[in-house]
Amino acid sequence: MKQHKSFSILLSIILVMVIFIAGCSSNSSTTDNESSNENDTSNSEEEQVTINLGFYSGGESDEKMQELIDGFMEKHPEIKVTTQSAPYGQFFQKLDTQIAAGEAPDIWLSDGVLVMKYAERGAVKDLTEWVNRDLNKEEYYGLEFNEDTNGKYWGVPQGIQIGALYYNKDLFDQAGVDYPNEDWTWEDLKEVAAKLTIDASDKKPGDEGFNSDNIKQFGLTFFSITEGWFPVLKSYGGGILNDSLNKSIINSDENKQALEWMVDGMSRGIITDPADLKSFQSSMAVFPSGSAAMRIGIYARVLAANEAGLNYDVTVLPKGPDGERFSPVIANSWVINDSTSDKKAKAAWEWIKYWATEDEVQKEWAALGEAVPVKKSVANSEVFLNASDKPENREAFLESFDFAGTLDTNAVWSEWVAKFNEHAQRAFLKESTIDEALENADKDIQEIVDEFYKE
Repeated sequence: MKQHKSFSILLSIILVMVIFIAGCSSNSSTTDNESSNENDTSNSEEEQVTINLGFYSGGESDEKMQELIDGFMEKHPEIKVTTQSAPYGQFFQKLDTQIAAGEAPDIWLSDGVLVMKYAERGAVKDLTEWVNRDLNKEEYYGLEFNEDTNGKYWGVPQGIQIGALYYNKDLFDQAGVDYPNEDWTWEDLKEVAAKLTIDASDKKPGDEGFNSDNIKQFGLTFFSITEGWFPVLKSYGGGILNDSLNKSIINSDENKQALEWMVDGMSRGIITDPADLKSFQSSMAVFPSGSAAMRIGIYARVLAANEAGLNYDVTVLPKGPDGERFSPVIANSWVINDSTSDKKAKAAWEWIKYWATEDEVQKEWAALGEAVPVKKSVANSEVFLNASDKPENREAFLESFDFAGTLDTNAVWSEWVAKFNEHAQRAFLKESTIDEALENADKDIQEIVDEFYKE
C-alpha cells in the first residue's frame, strides 16, 4: 500500500513536468513565429499599397512623368504606382467607360474643364479636408478654380493654362505699327488688326478692290471658347451662366455687343471665321504659320510658336468697353477616384502632395514648357520666367491671374459649349442674325442645364 502511494506521487510529478515542458514548448514555438514574421519581407510587400495613376499626354512628357513617378516611389517605398496613359481623346473616352464600369484609375489627371463633370456625377472624392490640412493655399496658382459654389475642392492643379494675347513682332514691324500694350481695348486691337490684314492682291481693308473673301494674312485669329469668344464676351460684361452655374444669361445686351464686334471683324476679313479656318490643316496652325498677326492663346501655344521659330511676344488680353478684362483659365488637375479604398486614396493624396509641394518636381515639369507651374515660388522664378528666349514677357501670364476666371464649367460643360458653338458659328457665317443666335443658344443651353439639375 505504501509502495502504491509512492508510485502515485511519482506519476503526478511526471505529469506535472510533462505539462510544464509542453507549455514551454508551445510558448517557444509562438515566439519563434513572431520573430520570423518580423523579418519576413513577403509581409512587408503585403504592407505596400499599389495605386493606378492615369494621365493623358505623349512623347517627352510621358518620359518625364515616369521619372517623377520613380522619384516618388523611391521616396515612398510603401507605395507602388502603376500607370495608364493614352493620347488625350482616347484617354478620356476610355475613362468614361471605366468610370461606368467601376474600373477607373485610383487617381487621374483631369482636363480642368472636366473636374466639375466628375465631381457633380460623384466620380471623384471631395478633397476639401486634405487641401485645408496639408496645403497653404496662398502658395499656389489655380486651387480656387477647382472649388465649387459650396466651397468644396475637387482637385489640385497639375499645371495651369491661362490666356494671353500673342503677337508676331515681324508682321507688326513690316506694317509699321506699335506692338500691343496693356492699355489696349478690343476696339484698339481691331483698329490695328485692320492694318495687319492683307488680301491675296496685297491690299488692305480700305484699299480699293480689297477682297475680304481671299485673305492671305489675318489681323487676328481665334477659333474656340477658350482661345476665342469667351474672353471677349466676359470682358464686355457678358457670359454664359450665372454665378450658381445653373441658369443661362446668354441673351444679354453685353453679349450682343461682343458678338457684333466679332461678326464685324470677320465680315471685314480682319478676324478668321469658321470658313477661313477650314483652309488650314489645323485651326491652331494659323498663327504659327505666320498667317495671322495676333491670336488669343493659352500658355501651351508657346511650344508651337517656338517650334515654328516665330519672332513673337505676349501681353495681357485687351479690355472691354467698360475697362473690364478677363483671362480664361484651365487648371488641369489631379483628382482621386471616389470608388477607390481609403488606403489607396491616402496613397494617392501623397502623390498629389509630392507633385504640389516639392519645388524640384515643379521645376522639372516646368522645364517641359507645357504649363504655368502651380507653385508660385517656381512660377515666379528664373525656371519659368526665363525658360527660353521667347516669349520675353512671360510675366504677362502671371499678371493675368489678377483678372482670371473659369469657363463657367459645370457638369454639362461639354454639352452646352457644343450648343453655343453651333449657334455662334451661324452668326459668324451670317446664316442667322446675332439676335437669333443669342436667343436660340439661350433656350437650348437652359434646356441642357435643366435636364441635369432638375430635382
